[in-house]
Amino acid sequence: MKIGVFDSGVGGLSVLKALYEARLFEEVVYYGDTARVPYGVKDKDTIIKFCLEALEFFKNIKIDMLIIACNTASAYALDILRSKANFPIYGVIDAGVEATKREILDKNKEILVIATKATIKSKEYELRLKKEGFKNVKALATGLFVPMVEEEIFEGEFLQSAFNYYFKGLQSPDALILACTHFPLLAKSLSEYFGAKTKLIHSGDAIVNFLKTHSQLKSLKTKAKLEFYASSDVQSLKNTAKIWLGLNTKDIQ
Repeated sequence: MKIGVFDSGVGGLSVLKALYEARLFEEVVYYGDTARVPYGVKDKDTIIKFCLEALEFFKNIKIDMLIIACNTASAYALDILRSKANFPIYGVIDAGVEATKREILDKNKEILVIATKATIKSKEYELRLKKEGFKNVKALATGLFVPMVEEEIFEGEFLQSAFNYYFKGLQSPDALILACTHFPLLAKSLSEYFGAKTKLIHSGDAIVNFLKTHSQLKSLKTKAKLEFYASSDVQSLKNTAKIWLGLNTKDIQ
């Protein structure tokens, strides 16, 4: 099976990493809209427009399934993308909500969603989680984390200052939903900041479990063939993929 993974930039590589390690597919084509990243500060109509243009790219390469790795794109464009495609399209928000239901059985537990401004503005996580019966859901826009990850600031004093800026006065939640594909790169530091009480939920693991459940996919013996495309500077995307996924040059096309 050949699938596509779409993200507004390099953040979706955290989702690709989980899919790649799960060995669910023979071929994976990743497309990052690096020329127009970030989506998290853009308006709804612009986000939908960019996503529809990305869909045309994937239609031309004949994939069997498309994963929308970007939470912001999943929040605003998933329904219209599905209406325009002749292959299944899955978004990470559905997977994230399902993962939260699986990991947090007590609906009174405190859940904190951190994401870009646009994802938080959509209220998709809050509405869906409350529909599932969760009573204590908070959402917080933490957009500064995106450029910090892209600058490879995964720990240290600068990051701790950002944590203190965003999380000052907050008690450690029972679950922290990393509702931006950049944020799993901060998982270690976030776990240390909030402590062992807080369960981290991120899009990569969530989408793997979601696909295994809903598409009945099973792990293959060999790793997928990977192809990378970008709207700008594809070589930079490939270089980041090598680091984040631990790939060799021969693994990347």
